[in-house]
Amino acid sequence: MVPRYTRPQMAAIWSPEERYRIWFEIEALAAEAMARIGVIPAEAARAIREKGGPRVAAITAADVERIDEIERVTRHDVIAFLTWLGEGIGPEARFMHQGMTSSDVLDTCLAVQMTRAADLLIADLDALLAALKARAMEHKFTPTIGRSHGIHAEPSTFGLKLAGHYAEFRRNRARLVAARAEIATCAISGPVGTFASVDPRVEAYVAEKLGLKVEPVSTQVIPRDRHAAFFAALAITASGIERLAIEVRHLQRSEVREAEEFFHPGQKGSSSMPHKRNPVLSENLTGLARLVRGYLTPALENVALWHERDISHSSVERVIAPDATIALDFALSRLTGMMERLTVYPERMRANLESLGGVVHSQKVLLALTQAGMSREDAYAAVQRAAMATWTALGTPEGKSFRENLLADPAVRAKMDPAALDAAMDPQRDFLHVETIFSRVFAEG
Repeated sequence: MVPRYTRPQMAAIWSPEERYRIWFEIEALAAEAMARIGVIPAEAARAIREKGGPRVAAITAADVERIDEIERVTRHDVIAFLTWLGEGIGPEARFMHQGMTSSDVLDTCLAVQMTRAADLLIADLDALLAALKARAMEHKFTPTIGRSHGIHAEPSTFGLKLAGHYAEFRRNRARLVAARAEIATCAISGPVGTFASVDPRVEAYVAEKLGLKVEPVSTQVIPRDRHAAFFAALAITASGIERLAIEVRHLQRSEVREAEEFFHPGQKGSSSMPHKRNPVLSENLTGLARLVRGYLTPALENVALWHERDISHSSVERVIAPDATIALDFALSRLTGMMERLTVYPERMRANLESLGGVVHSQKVLLALTQAGMSREDAYAAVQRAAMATWTALGTPEGKSFRENLLADPAVRAKMDPAALDAAMDPQRDFLHVETIFSRVFAEG
């Protein structure tokens, strides 16, 4: 991921230096476990920890280049690391990696990195949920028009719109928590996963110390359905980001102008048109969501590996694991800031709601007429006649409101007097159950 869309905390998880620190920790813990059960000398495990630990903790860019230099000869990244590490440990280094295979280190390391990344993303979602809840409460009863197919449907509130997004992101959080648990597995089981040369107690020890579970059966790699589930959770979360971003983009359109991204002092919207205030953040989020979703397909394709192991998944994961988590981390942070500062125009919302002359109350009039004794078919026809007359004459001198057109219809007047019609079209009827919905959505936080 390019620096423009990278936050330092997430980037640090995927840095070469941090990867080598995790590799060392896996090797050192495995050595400690082997010493406990008498496979290697206790002094060897101690030397690995005491000599290798400071060396890896202080790893520099020059050290990374030295490891890369070794790999250019060995053509194997784990061997290159172990060779470099052994240079600082001495003779006891021969006891590292006893009975292990490179996937034990690589897959367990990836599990550590992905769980740490998940923790950051969960914290990002918590911040976003707090922002959405605050704005939803602020606009709980701010009237706005609900739209279906992009066309005015019935009145709603802006708070209800945001409550819907809050509920979705809470589901996304639950998915990510579940995906984190699924990916948090350790495999120290040796070639093809049979424990032929490494005791299962070593795996259990390493897993416990790293906060992971043991993989029940790992072939030579941890099964990639776990990873696919993780990337699916990221992709679904990204789609939620895009859904909210699209809503903001629509509301900021010049013809709508119900809400807009905060426009900073000194900000410029166009190099040529000084009047422009563009939804650049939400457009950016739409693009980032496309990227994160795009990483799901290769993750799904990684599930089908040859026999006990191949490395067709490796090159994919070296790209998608850092890129997907870095992009989503940035997107969630950006969306949180955008929603915290979103400028809302309640008067414009009300004006848009009323702009079609009242036809948005058509269902309530339809139901009132049926309650008054008219058949549903006749009531629908009468209400539609009045609605279409209102719609087609909007803004013309001869145009009338929906209420006026209804009262001009003898079939309607035979069933409803003006007071009954006004009661049916009372805007407050649209908001009778807002509190009920809010109590459902926010009952757990």
